[in-house]
Formats: sequence, structure tokens, C-alpha cells
Amino acid sequence: MSHQIIADLEKRHTVKHYDASKRISTVDLEVIYQTLRLSPSSINSQPWKFIVIESDEAKQRFHDTFANKFQFNQKHAKDASHIILFAHKTHYKREDYAKVVDKGIEDGRTKLENREQAFGGFVFAEMNMDDNGNNAAWTKSQVYIALGNVMHTAARLGIDSTPMEGVDPELIGEAFQAQLEGYQCDVALAMGYNDVTEDYNAALPKSRLALENIMTVL
Repeated sequence: MSHQIIADLEKRHTVKHYDASKRISTVDLEVIYQTLRLSPSSINSQPWKFIVIESDEAKQRFHDTFANKFQFNQKHAKDASHIILFAHKTHYKREDYAKVVDKGIEDGRTKLENREQAFGGFVFAEMNMDDNGNNAAWTKSQVYIALGNVMHTAARLGIDSTPMEGVDPELIGEAFQAQLEGYQCDVALAMGYNDVTEDYNAALPKSRLALENIMTVL
């Protein structure tokens, strides 16, 4: 099939080794940042916080969070150009959604007189909330929408990436406590440019199940 989107996805792979000397341009980073901001989420909840790691000091902090486990991802902390921590709010409340509703009023999406009515969507957050107000499974799902969005955007820009569920939420929470402000990070994305001499995964053929094995059209 010949299409630019398919070409992007055919070329994209999970990078195993980065070229530490190559950096993502400011122009491309701005596109990635706007991709994060424009990502969709259930009821437009946006229950996320994105921490971008680019300084040597921040990279060292991230590097140190691999002290206990997932050491196979540790090298990306310093070799990748940038890392994004995708964090979600574990207890998404009505007052959190109020910020979304009020921004919608400011942007002209919702009329001021319909403000209370706009809170009807919050039922989706409540449906996924336990007795302690925890709806982390739901908010974490929203983060993965943004993750997929950014991975394709990066591929379109010719930027390589590595999605990492192999991170330590507890140590990340300690190392980036001030920036996370109570949000929890269970997944991160390393971005940059692969080391063509060391990234064995780049040369391997892409392997996916056949379409007829995973899709039914009715």
C-alpha cells in the first residue's frame, strides 16, 4: 500500500540505541508539544501532565530512577535527545473537570449559561471511580492516547522513539516530585535519532499479524 501515513508507520521502530550527539530541533519540539496539547481524551478531561527531560541534570535524575529495575532502558536516559514522562492524575475530581469546563467557556465552546449542564460529562469519571475516589485506570488510559499521537507525529518528523513502560513509578515520583505535583508516571517516551551502527532493531523486518487475523468488517 502506498501512502505517507503507512510509510511513516512502516519505518517507525522501537529504538534500542540512540546517537547521543544528535538533538531534536526546537522547531520539531514545538510540533511535538502542540501534539501533546491537542491530543483527545475522554470528555476532554485532559487528566495528564507531561514532563519533558532535556537538560543533563534532569537526564541524570531520570537515569537514577532505574536503580532497582528495568536497567535495559537506563541507557536511553542519557543517550536520547529528549524524554517525555507521561503522568496521569490518580484521583480526578469535579474541580479538575471544572478547569476544562471553564476553559471551554473562555474559548467559546460552551456558553456561560450552560456551565452546570456541561458537568454532565463528569459521569464518565465517576463511573470509573472507586470508593476512595481513585480513577487511575481511566486517567491512565487517556495518557496512552497522547502517547500514540506523539509517536506518530515523531515518525512523520523523522524522529525515532522508544515507548517505555519499563520505568519505576515510585522512584520517578520521588525524583520529579516537584514537577509531577502528585501525578503518577507509569510510561515514558524516549526520542531522538538512532545509532545506525548499534540499533539492531532498525535492520529487522517489521512483523505484524495479518489484517484478516485482527480485524472483522461487518
